[in-house]
Amino acid sequence: MTLPALTFSDDQAEAYDRVADMLAEAGVDLADGMTLPAKEGSGCIMALVGKAGSGKTLLLAELFKALEAAGVDTVSGDYEGRRRRDRRTLAILAPTNKAASVLRMRGVPATTIHRILYTPVYDPEYERIAEWLMGNGDKPEVEGVTPEALARAKASYEGHKSIPAALAAAGLRGSDFISGWKRREEPLDIGFVDEASMLDDRQFEDLREIFPNLLLFGDPAQLAPVNQSGTMVFDKLAESQKMVLHRVHRQDADNPILDLAHALADPALEFHDFERMVEEKARIDDRVVWGQRVEVDLMARSPVLVWRNATRIRLIQAFRRVHDAPETELLEGEPLICDGIELPLKHRKKRLDLEARGLIKGAQVIYLGPGRKPAFSRLHVIGAEEPRVSAASIVKIEKPDEEEPFIPFAARMGATFLHGAAVTIHKAQGSQWDTVQVFAPDLYVAARMGRVEAGQPLWKRLAYVAITRAQERLIWVVRNRLSRPTGPLRVDDLKAPAAALTLEAEEGP
Repeated sequence: MTLPALTFSDDQAEAYDRVADMLAEAGVDLADGMTLPAKEGSGCIMALVGKAGSGKTLLLAELFKALEAAGVDTVSGDYEGRRRRDRRTLAILAPTNKAASVLRMRGVPATTIHRILYTPVYDPEYERIAEWLMGNGDKPEVEGVTPEALARAKASYEGHKSIPAALAAAGLRGSDFISGWKRREEPLDIGFVDEASMLDDRQFEDLREIFPNLLLFGDPAQLAPVNQSGTMVFDKLAESQKMVLHRVHRQDADNPILDLAHALADPALEFHDFERMVEEKARIDDRVVWGQRVEVDLMARSPVLVWRNATRIRLIQAFRRVHDAPETELLEGEPLICDGIELPLKHRKKRLDLEARGLIKGAQVIYLGPGRKPAFSRLHVIGAEEPRVSAASIVKIEKPDEEEPFIPFAARMGATFLHGAAVTIHKAQGSQWDTVQVFAPDLYVAARMGRVEAGQPLWKRLAYVAITRAQERLIWVVRNRLSRPTGPLRVDDLKAPAAALTLEAEEGP
């Protein structure tokens, strides 16, 4: 068959061909750029697995381009227009906003799993604008929306292909045009799922209900979900359903971070040997740093990665102390991690509002200040396509040796947050940062304990996941010390949309 213009390695070419065969069975011919209507009752599930640097993301991007060239429509999750029955669809998913944003930065229109499981219901008047933007109708006349506002929406959509961003450019808030959320009823067609090692069984079953043709991309060396007993969903597939990329591709100049990650596969490697490797890499390449202390300036955007919760809590307290943060309130620019939504079942719509805007468990958030109502917060959701949100918030700041967290302020219900200056390596899966600090004393404790997970020393799995979160620079912190900040916390570096969307979880019943 005809492969894309770039040169694949042998294992990449074989994987591409096998996926192409799978799609051809489903009626999508990548070789000839043709599609047939989907067949009732047919479908296939496959997994493409490999360690960091093996080319999974490259293959995902090339397969997306080939499907787009064949005329397959991409479903983004923010709005779905009227679809013709004969059109084939593709959705590219990730478990978290941060993981989806990594793909979007590479030109792949990814969205979160939640935004596909639940779809927005648009007010009929504003739905006419959305259909026009997508080329499915004439330019509408909508009361309160000027021709100039429609022109701004059109220009925004042509640049970003996002309906909510386009309507925000027209001066509309989310509460204007989104009247609710509903569980997806009609199935889609083809689903690509990145960071599939993070999926639990329930999410996997939800995806199988929606996508008859499902392709999982995952790293078998990462940590399995906490409730999965060390196994990942693709471990349960038959060998014939799995493709393994064995070769690790390097950049034009060798990548010292990947070198260290893949050195962990040596069964004879002990922790002290590995640290000597890190120290040696740091001597010859400034992309690896042998750190004598935690750099506090980095913690506001790139959390320190730790194994133990006790370490996480101590580092967070140290971060707040050096910034003179008062116990009774948060400073603008403090990082938070969403820990879920605390709303009773009767407030299901409000829960979906918040989750669909990116406030899902594990989301990285920056505090921008208090909202207009008591216990509301203005927030910037890292990696979300429309990052500005105002929501009722319950912020929990844990303290060493205290069972209950300190709560500087709280709504009776809403989005819950933990402090995000430090996070566990488990929670960091699916995210990447330019610079990552790994707190090595924690991994030394895991090595001394001799714990094993899925047949491999736990410290090696932790080290592998932590190291591969770094895109450009790795700081291996070897001492329990914290630097002084070079300046106050800031928020001026956070990119905001032309008009922020507001989806608020009301307090009270």
